[in-house]
Amino acid sequence: MTPELMIKACSFYTGHLVKTHFCTWRDIAHTNENVVLAEKMNRAVTCYNFRLQKSVFHHWHSYMEDQKEKIKNMLLRIQQIIYCHKLTIILTKWRNTARHKSKKKEDELILKHELQLKKWKNRLILKRAAAEESNFPERSSSEVSLVDETLKCDISLLPERAILQIFFYLSLKDVIICGQVNHAWMLMTQLNSLWNAIDFSSVKNVIPDKYIVSTLQRWRLNVLRLNFRGCLLRPKTFRSVSHCRNLQELNVSDCPTFTDESMRHISEGCPGVLCLNLSNTTITNRTMRLLPRHFHNLQNLSLAYCRRFTDKGLQYLNLGNGCHKLIYLDLSGCTQISVQGFRYISNSCTGIMHLTINDMPTLTDNCVKALVEKCSRITSLVFTGAPHISDCTFRALSACKLRKIRFEGNKRVTDASFKFIDKNYPNLSHIYMADCKGITDSSLRSLSPLKQLTVLNLANCVRIGDMGLKQFLDGPASIKIRELNLSNCVRLSDASVMKLSERCPNLNYLSLRNCEHLTAQGIGYIVNIFSLVSIDLSGTDISNEGLNVLSRHKKLKELSVSECYRITDDGIQITDSAMEMLSAKCHYLHILDISGCVLLTDQILEDLQIGCKQLRILKMQYCTNISKKAAQRMSSKVQQQEYNTNDPPRWFGYDREGNPVTELDNITSSKGALELTVKKSTYSSEDQAA
Repeated sequence: MTPELMIKACSFYTGHLVKTHFCTWRDIAHTNENVVLAEKMNRAVTCYNFRLQKSVFHHWHSYMEDQKEKIKNMLLRIQQIIYCHKLTIILTKWRNTARHKSKKKEDELILKHELQLKKWKNRLILKRAAAEESNFPERSSSEVSLVDETLKCDISLLPERAILQIFFYLSLKDVIICGQVNHAWMLMTQLNSLWNAIDFSSVKNVIPDKYIVSTLQRWRLNVLRLNFRGCLLRPKTFRSVSHCRNLQELNVSDCPTFTDESMRHISEGCPGVLCLNLSNTTITNRTMRLLPRHFHNLQNLSLAYCRRFTDKGLQYLNLGNGCHKLIYLDLSGCTQISVQGFRYISNSCTGIMHLTINDMPTLTDNCVKALVEKCSRITSLVFTGAPHISDCTFRALSACKLRKIRFEGNKRVTDASFKFIDKNYPNLSHIYMADCKGITDSSLRSLSPLKQLTVLNLANCVRIGDMGLKQFLDGPASIKIRELNLSNCVRLSDASVMKLSERCPNLNYLSLRNCEHLTAQGIGYIVNIFSLVSIDLSGTDISNEGLNVLSRHKKLKELSVSECYRITDDGIQITDSAMEMLSAKCHYLHILDISGCVLLTDQILEDLQIGCKQLRILKMQYCTNISKKAAQRMSSKVQQQEYNTNDPPRWFGYDREGNPVTELDNITSSKGALELTVKKSTYSSEDQAA
């Protein structure tokens, strides 16, 4: 064996030995790692299960704690409900007992006063009899004893609050007469609260200036409100107003003798005035200079139809402390005001919230823009008789948070204005857009998102149809709507009324006057508006069948069916049709207008007396078949009644017999003139008593 082979054999043996031992060591090491890894996995699984159990237990514990808290709150709530129910029962019993005692006390007091009044009347009868039988001075002993036993009917025994409530219904003249009855009545008429508000306008042709001065001198510390509207007084009389240091409201509108000098005396003596009405007087810039100097707390100011002050007078409003507390301003008819004048108002009266400008044909968009430059708090706006106002005005008013707007008779306002309303006035609640010919269905679609809208007046907007009203009612605006005037919207039909009954749960007042396409089916939908209390169906084709359906609505308080010539006596008589139901079921009816129903006769008045006990106002103009004698009898049952037997005007479209009029030329143009010449015969309860 050579050395090389020996080395090679040793190398092979050594390699084989190392390889054998390394493989053995590797197998042993791998086995140990698997055991360790298995132990670690077992411990990890055990730990995970423990944590999972802990988490589940925690959630279960929280859930149980919440359930315990809910049960505890529920028990407390049940206890509170039981306690409140007990209190309600106790309060109800106490209230019923108190009402019973109060009613019993009132009945006893009324009975006592009735007995006193009866004895007092007997005394008057005996006195009259004694005066008539002056030839027989000796009276019987029974009469003498009856007169001696009578007691005086003294209302001074009533509480002061009740006495004040009684005398508040009397005019100033009647209060003065009552004070002359006796000493007790004089004391009642001298209650301080009775002279807080004095209305001299109701007795302007009776009471002389001398008495006005003495009255103001006597009650100068109690007077808070004075009304001299239309009084023709001397300057000295107006000067006596300055003694009323606590005066808060003063109305001197339509007083031709009221001058700047009178205003000077009043401003010096009455610095606390809050409301001042100077409408239609002859004041000039001198008065305008006095307002900011003396009336620092002035809130309401009316300068309507005062045409003698100029733009310079409006500039004076910024003198001194200014009129920055002014909230209400009326500039109706002041056509002399220019754009610069409105700019002066904007600088001096930044807090204006309610603005009224009527009958002002010179009002333009530039005037409104100048006004709202600094008056951004305006919430109520009235523009009637301003034909030059256009869509630009709405764009200028976008900075104001309007809640009420009123435009009438304007042809330049279009659908574009309503797009501004939708975007800039989300809190708008009142919209009056009567007689605006440019308004179409698109305008109603723009109004549908207004969630606060409660009053909508679109009378004489003849371009509005069923589609526009449907789109309006599909929005949230229909939920809170309370008043809706759609008079003369001739394109509306029964489909609109059906939509109203579905989408307007809070509707109280509805006018569908002259909506020619309304039928008895539409009346059936009106009955489903349960909140409705007033409905105007004048000029429609409603007949006995429609009234028969309408009688199902038992909550109606006001109903107008004038110019509905198809209604006959069967509508009101208590038999088996139409208005028999109206008088038999609508017991809460207060106002009824049947003017122009020429087929009605005296029988309806008897039926109304039986069925409608609460009827207060009845209008029966152009009812040719109702006799004057029956109308006079009915006037004693209602507070106000309008009646005549004239032929119906030509624009009604029918004659006194209910037959259609063949010649209707120039009806529209003659309507206004005929309305002025129609004479109204009113038989009220006071006339009947007289």
